[in-house]
Amino acid sequence: MDIRFSDEHEELRRTIRQFLSAESGEQAVRAAMATERGHDPKLWQRMAQELGLAGLVVPENFGGAGMGPIEALVAFEEMGRVLVCAPALASHFAANAILAVAGEADQEALLPGIAAGTSLATVAHVDAAGRWDLSIVSNEARREGESWRLDGVWRYVLDGHVADRLLLVARVPDGLGLFLVEGEATGLTRKALPGLDLTRRLAELRCSAVAARRIGEGDARPGLERALQLTIAALVAEQTGGAARCLEIATDYAKSRYQFGRPIGSFQAIKHHCADLLVSVELMRSAAYHASFVAATGEGDLETAVHQAKAWCSEAYFEVAAENIQIHGGMGFTWEYPAHLYLKRAKSSEVLFGSPARHREQIGERLGL
Repeated sequence: MDIRFSDEHEELRRTIRQFLSAESGEQAVRAAMATERGHDPKLWQRMAQELGLAGLVVPENFGGAGMGPIEALVAFEEMGRVLVCAPALASHFAANAILAVAGEADQEALLPGIAAGTSLATVAHVDAAGRWDLSIVSNEARREGESWRLDGVWRYVLDGHVADRLLLVARVPDGLGLFLVEGEATGLTRKALPGLDLTRRLAELRCSAVAARRIGEGDARPGLERALQLTIAALVAEQTGGAARCLEIATDYAKSRYQFGRPIGSFQAIKHHCADLLVSVELMRSAAYHASFVAATGEGDLETAVHQAKAWCSEAYFEVAAENIQIHGGMGFTWEYPAHLYLKRAKSSEVLFGSPARHREQIGERLGL
């Protein structure tokens, strides 16, 4: 596969990096993660309106940027570099799910608000047992006349504690259904879950006879599988950006920190550590880029590419973030230094949408092993 970025892609990268460097530095991240929402709504609206990040894959006729997986790769890689506190992944998942499952009328009703950043939507599909696979969703929807009711628990919902539109996945007689629930619906209880990573919030939703409107017709599982794969591809791009930034931080420190009258980067042990980090990051790029280019071109097996990328990038990001702390020595694990923020994001991302072991199992299942 010929993986190359166009001049437009590189300009998009420069624009996003310049904006995030100015507006989402370490101080802004620490301020946002200390809030109840977990992000700054004003910054998110600016990201939506000035950069088009909320509606990156939303068609232009619905107010979006009309871009695709390659542009999403670039955007999430840059957002991962600075650990931006924003509901970008939740919005990306929701937009892809709506595009894959909803009819034109529902797309027209839901997508413009998402693209403008005025409406925050998220997808909930993980049941009370904490299982990420769409094939084993246990929550069921029941029909009452012309309407639907939902009961049950949905866990690990991206920004679910503050989203005003919730897209819940539940079983129906013809497979899986996608249901729209308003954030203030009667019978809905939601709470933010305590987590290691304060830069990304997950929530738990509890429904008791909650009124819901079904989105789309027929079995929604094929469309949801596609939306989930595209979202995981965005996540591994984000992981790659974070790991690349850890490499930069580590090598900069190794060149500026002196011991015995010389930079610690001149010592062989530190050189080897930095070289290992570089290899890990480059392999992450290969895996993440491959997954997004398969999604964009249709050349290859997207599901396998995504499983491979998620398994490798999850473990590699954590190892790179941990090694960054080791290279910094005693100051590396202090609260005031940002290295621990990357380590926590790496660990939370490792288990988000399934562990590396589970993704390897799914590759084996596809190969009939």
